[in-house]
Amino acid sequence: MSDISKTKEREPMFSAKVLKLLKNPFNLENPITVQVLGICSALAVTVQMKPAIVMALSVTIVTAFSNLIISSLRDTIPSRIRIIVQLVVVAALVIIVDQVLKAYVYDVSKKLSVFVGLIITNCILMGRLEAYAMANKPWPSFVDGFGNGLGYGLILVIVAFFRELLGSGKIYGFRVIPQAVYDSGYMDNGLMILPPMALITIGVIIWVQRARTPELQEK
Repeated sequence: MSDISKTKEREPMFSAKVLKLLKNPFNLENPITVQVLGICSALAVTVQMKPAIVMALSVTIVTAFSNLIISSLRDTIPSRIRIIVQLVVVAALVIIVDQVLKAYVYDVSKKLSVFVGLIITNCILMGRLEAYAMANKPWPSFVDGFGNGLGYGLILVIVAFFRELLGSGKIYGFRVIPQAVYDSGYMDNGLMILPPMALITIGVIIWVQRARTPELQEK
């Protein structure tokens, strides 16, 4: 029996299947532009790059580790209370992330306001827990959560880049548009810091993505 077990090959940690879980959320299965999830936070925290990046990292950490924990416990969770268990796990991780942010980046934590706490209601998390973590092994589940968090964060950062640049002439708080441009008559577009422009920016991203990706184009 020992010889047989030794000859059984384990699936590589970074097999093609696992890498697909990591890459697909960046394009074909992006949580925001394809699945249309997490839109509220994308509108609220993308006025500047810094809070958008912190929010992206927070969601990625919570999504990855909640997937890992739920996948590890999936065989012991009664079906009738699985949603409650998932919420408890997510809530515990969100509290930890929130406290870390308050301890080390308090200014950003204040800008994010209630939106860190509202990660628990983010459809991306519950969607991945129900659709993937409850039916798959821990490592692929962790990668799936990590990939979806990064895919979500990518859109947040792109939206925040254009909103901060066009709305205030800055990137990550540093002014990048020379004063000479302002002296020649250029003015920051105040509309870019309003939530409707975040929605319009996401709409443009969706349009560009679908135009460049045949798989997403409607037949």
